[in-house]
Amino acid sequence: MFAGLMGSGLAAAAPEAPADDTVRVFGTLRNGSEPVAGVQIDAKDPAGAVVESTVSAATGAWEVFVPPGNYSVSIVASTVPSGVEVQRDTVEVTVTPGSPRPVIFLFGEERKSNEVSPAEELTRLTIDGLRFGLIIAICGVGLSLIFGTTGLTNFAHGELVTLGAVVAWFFNVKLGIQLIPATILAIIAGIGIGMLNELAIWRPLRKRRSGLIAMLVISIGLALIMRYLILIFFSDRAEPFDDYQVQKQIGSGAFAITPVNLWCIIISLVVLLLVALMLQKTRIGKAMRAVADNKDLAASSGINVDRVILFVWTLAGGLATLGGVLLAMSELGGRVQWEMGFKLLLLMFAGITLGGLGTAYGALLGCVIVGLLVQVSTYWIDPDLKYIGGLLVLIVILTIRPQGILGSKARIG
Repeated sequence: MFAGLMGSGLAAAAPEAPADDTVRVFGTLRNGSEPVAGVQIDAKDPAGAVVESTVSAATGAWEVFVPPGNYSVSIVASTVPSGVEVQRDTVEVTVTPGSPRPVIFLFGEERKSNEVSPAEELTRLTIDGLRFGLIIAICGVGLSLIFGTTGLTNFAHGELVTLGAVVAWFFNVKLGIQLIPATILAIIAGIGIGMLNELAIWRPLRKRRSGLIAMLVISIGLALIMRYLILIFFSDRAEPFDDYQVQKQIGSGAFAITPVNLWCIIISLVVLLLVALMLQKTRIGKAMRAVADNKDLAASSGINVDRVILFVWTLAGGLATLGGVLLAMSELGGRVQWEMGFKLLLLMFAGITLGGLGTAYGALLGCVIVGLLVQVSTYWIDPDLKYIGGLLVLIVILTIRPQGILGSKARIG
């Protein structure tokens, strides 16, 4: 424990009246919160001769007056009370004219190292990777469903993620709405933005029979427009939410986690489970899978393909908005950045390609794997380089198995 903190005005066994050219060397001896009294402190010159000596008072305070120079200030071990351990009993000091010199001694048991074992560190990174992978999945499932039902590779999807976080930030910070209702309002706005994308841009292009390459180029242009509009009207700096900025970890050791990160995991799991149930159990979910498998056959079976695609876009907009808020809260320390969705886009593509393009379940599996790989890789590489892992996954999977883990001629989900 620290001892020897400044104790101005607290006298020990008082030394002789100081000469005009001497300097005060002082401190307070404490073992935890308890003062240590009756301990002799010697100030020795470089030759080892005792220049001044004193004894700590009942408050633990002590002081000596010595001429300027170099000294070894030490505790006489034989005077330390029984049961009190001294970690550091000698301090080398340089005394300069006119500058009182505090001295700190250390008492108590020796402190243990803050280093964690490799197993504990890898466990932490695995839990963090699961959290990050689930957030990528929240953002990427909509992107995968859009590809599955329309064949469009939407490069503007990252901007939907950013826009969701920015809208939630606006409601929270500018309008003073608590973050949870602000997020709900942002999700509603994201649903509206998804509908507007489909009705104003992509449906007219499909009716004109625009090719997928042309539509891909348009999505890139739309992404650039949205990104720089966000920059103009938002900020080029990371802006924090008003809520949940101070977080105290719960749990201990490898399983220590902040409440925000824990809730991000829970919310992501619940939402993804609801999406899976919707795909399996509801009429619209079955219609989405039918359109993804064979659009013409689905239309001939009486399914309103345009309505299904509109629902996919609204779902994708809402999920992207929620994912943007979760990403800002858990990965970016509660801050919103104007390029956050663009930076995540590579990992979304890596995840849905790994799982299988156009498959919702494949997107979920692939994104979780990518999140785990990216976070665990920081055990060996600089965290600033961790997104490179997403690019490597994308290259490898396109080389070895282009259809992905769950991808096949008959898509699942």
